[in-house]
Amino acid sequence: MASSAIAKNNNQKLKISLVVSDLSSSGSGRWGGAVRPFLLAKALQKLNCDVEMLGLAFDSSSSTISAPEISIVSFPCQYYSGVINAASHLLKRIDGDLIYAVKLKTSSFGIAIIKKLLSRRPLLLDIDDWELSWHGGDEWQYRPSLKQLARDLLQPEGALRYPDHPFYLKRLENLVNYADAVTVHTKFLQQRFGGISVPNGKDTSLFSPEKYDPEASRAKYNLSPYKVLMFPGAPRPYKGVEDLLMALDILEIPDLRLVIVGGSPYDDYDRQLIAQWGRWIIKLPRCPVEQMPEVVSAAHVLVVPQRDTPAAQAQFPLKLTDGMAMAKPILSTCVGDIPEIIGDTGFLVEPSSPQQLAAAIKIIFDNWELATEKGKKARERCVEYYSVETMANVLASVIEPWQKIRQNC
Repeated sequence: MASSAIAKNNNQKLKISLVVSDLSSSGSGRWGGAVRPFLLAKALQKLNCDVEMLGLAFDSSSSTISAPEISIVSFPCQYYSGVINAASHLLKRIDGDLIYAVKLKTSSFGIAIIKKLLSRRPLLLDIDDWELSWHGGDEWQYRPSLKQLARDLLQPEGALRYPDHPFYLKRLENLVNYADAVTVHTKFLQQRFGGISVPNGKDTSLFSPEKYDPEASRAKYNLSPYKVLMFPGAPRPYKGVEDLLMALDILEIPDLRLVIVGGSPYDDYDRQLIAQWGRWIIKLPRCPVEQMPEVVSAAHVLVVPQRDTPAAQAQFPLKLTDGMAMAKPILSTCVGDIPEIIGDTGFLVEPSSPQQLAAAIKIIFDNWELATEKGKKARERCVEYYSVETMANVLASVIEPWQKIRQNC
């Protein structure tokens, strides 16, 4: 239900405070302006909203982030210390007509709930992951002894001093109804939490294949000798990169390479992959979002070989729309919303099947004209259903009640 507690400001624009869980360069900044908070901000700006992004910034060893055309205010702290002090400063700084929390986390939604209770301003929640899936999902339980509970609470790095510990995440799921509206981006999340589906959009004017020559891009990144399968993301076990590398072992085609862009910011998983399958892997460094279209243009095929896990089912892989926008042949798996996102414009196989991946790779390169035609259709589908403009069109109906209030103030 729409709240009438809209702050008065000096113009008729609706001001939205986008509260993000981690604004450090190792958090939401690790992929620049390509991740969900920035996509939401761009879409809301298209609706003539005044958008300010605010949040804690964990990990003092990394820098806070900035982005052109988006106001960003961050409050640095450590994961296990300084959180309460930083959160108190953040609470004072949130002054939008609407509070829009991104992620079902204590460091975003938890803080936003407190601000709603203090200010009576309406609260929206965007859920782009099932956070508990990283901890075992609904099976996760916390049953400490009294001694362990004391340690977790009182020790300098006690588990419960971490704001996004699964103990808190599990309880936050029961508070979703505190939000005046909820947005999600997959059917899995919609079935679990309700809400309105707002797909991940892509800046299709930035990601435009007409602006790049694939051969020139391959030459620039020293990829000219190869048939390039590209994975432009962070490898993790559930993303199925191992299955793809096993498929390359099956094929034994000398000039095939898997190009990983950016690598894992979480652990040394990509180094483990290189240790076992280094002959197939080329790793490119992480790059700004403005450079990604050129990098993706160097690919022959964009690959998203997700495994069928709860984490994968809950996600909308942004890598898909990278390739679709750039008119690349897409090879992916039948997991979650991926078949619906791609439609008939890509190549789909069953998850965790190196044999099927190998067969599909062979089909793509043996039928290159068909593959490139599918890539062109993928671009058309992305523009129609997964652009930032489409995202804005859906968000318009979400924020309409509060825009009307703002206009009548």
